[in-house]
Amino acid sequence: MALPFMRQWAWTTIAWAPIGLYFTQHGYSIGTIHGRSMQPTLNPDSNMLQKDVVLFNRWAIAKYEYNIGDIVTLARPDVPERTVIKRIVALEGDVVQTRAPYPDTHIRVPKGHCWIEGDEMFHSTDSNHYGPVPLGLIKAKVEYILYPFNRFGKIPEKPRGSRVHYAPGHRVYNRVD
Repeated sequence: MALPFMRQWAWTTIAWAPIGLYFTQHGYSIGTIHGRSMQPTLNPDSNMLQKDVVLFNRWAIAKYEYNIGDIVTLARPDVPERTVIKRIVALEGDVVQTRAPYPDTHIRVPKGHCWIEGDEMFHSTDSNHYGPVPLGLIKAKVEYILYPFNRFGKIPEKPRGSRVHYAPGHRVYNRVD
């Protein structure tokens, strides 16, 4: 009696596995944040005993639905097999006042690129190290903090500074400038 049920369950699981795999690779997935570069927005616990669990939205990237201020995961430009998490600070056409160690004091973000930075500038390897990043390296947009439960909700916005002169028409922190 249990054997037919198990066989049916196995075939159902095998039939749905590709759909589940496709959904996590191209739709939504859950991941744990490691490192300090996005503090205090992510992993605000400085002793790193508790790591944030977040929801990644891959559909948004496939549809080019990212804006200045969004937190994204991307392949690190100098080590492509590593994935990093940073905030989009500027998009093509914007002029950024850079920080050390970037060699120029200002840069206009070229077409098809973005400028990314960690929220914790003293613990972040970002565009100030490797320059503008091709948009094609972006893998997912971080939508929600799922754990710890006391921080559950949408990713909080970070007030923008005065280091970026935005090109007309860019959506900046959910409003058009």
